This record gives sequence, C-alpha cells and structure tokens, in this order.
Amino acid sequence: MFAIYNNGSVGFRSTADNLYQIKNLDAPSAAFLKPDDDTLFQDYLNKEKKKNGENPAVKEQAVNAYKQMANLDISEAVYHVEDIMTRDIFYLDHEASIQDAYDMLKEKKVSQIPIVSFGKKIIGLISKKIILNLLIDDLDNSRAILNRKLKDLSLSEVITADPIADIRRVCQVMIDLKLDAMPVVNQEDIVVGMVSKTDIIKAVSHLPKLQLWS
Repeated sequence: MFAIYNNGSVGFRSTADNLYQIKNLDAPSAAFLKPDDDTLFQDYLNKEKKKNGENPAVKEQAVNAYKQMANLDISEAVYHVEDIMTRDIFYLDHEASIQDAYDMLKEKKVSQIPIVSFGKKIIGLISKKIILNLLIDDLDNSRAILNRKLKDLSLSEVITADPIADIRRVCQVMIDLKLDAMPVVNQEDIVVGMVSKTDIIKAVSHLPKLQLWS
C-alpha cells in the first residue's frame, strides 16, 4: 500500500498500480499483484490483528496468503519495508522554524527530514533544496523566511509506503518516480521509519535471499 499526503491530508491510499495511474506513468510490465490485492491483504491483517493480537502464527499465515495472491513461491521469503527501513529517524515538529530545519539537516547530514504534527502524524518533507529555493525567491527577506514556521509552508505532496509494502514494489516506485527516500507511514498516518536507497543497498548486501525483482 502507498499513500500521498498533502500538508497532512491523505489524498490517496491504494496500491502501486493505482499510484502509477494517477502519476501518469506506465506500471511495471511484470506486475506481482492485481490492483486490489494489496488492499485485501491490509484488510486481512487489520482484522486478524484485532481478533488475535500480535500473534506470530497469524502473521505467518497472512504472509503466506499474500504470497499466494502475488503468485510467489511460498518457500521464497517476502521482505517488507519494515524489515529494512531505518526506524530511528530524525523528524521535526511543524511548529519548528525553517532555521531549525536547516540546522538539523546540516547537523545530521541527511538530505530530507519528515515534518510531523502532534503524535508524529506526517505533514510533509523538508530538504535543503526547498529551503534554498525559498531564500532565492526573496533574498531581501532571508531572516524573515528562516523564522517562518514549517506549518506555514505550502509543502509539496509526499508519497509514503505502508510498513508491510513489498520491498520490490517500493523499489520500483522509487526508481520510476525518482525518489531518493520514502517515509514509512502506518494506517494511523504516523511516521514509523524511512526507507532510502542506502537502506536498500545495505539490505541487498546483508540479506542473501532478498530479491528485488522476480
């Protein structure tokens, strides 16, 4: 499952195939799932979680059901974004200033940082490029711009992945949409991690059974 957030509001939550449609891109020729299978799998997990709690046996059953829907060999491991994502991430409250964002980007040496509201709910992403563009547009008022709060910015939409999204689907979306990283957001709109190209490369080198393409 993927979602698109625009300043905190969900404008889209569906499968990768539907994401390609609204982005006017051709979906990968070898699709692993039918358009609604991702949704069915998520619904199944939600129902079973309410009924049984965090039961490992139930989760394994759900993964096997997913593999069958995706026409995958059940003996083959399926890796989800939550298996390789960076969980301990930096983020900024939307009450922070643009100056705070710039300082954190510089200090932590990261390319972009999620902006969140109360409860770590995703608002958008901030990067050095966004900040520099704001300053270039109004050089005479640079100090006023840096003092602006992040919540006052009109941020670009942000594409996110569900924690149980198949890593192969996520890789394809990141390549086709030219994304260096993608926030991982659960069904409650809460940021639970980030997956980047670096995370994927590390996973490939450390997980021999990880297959990005079938």
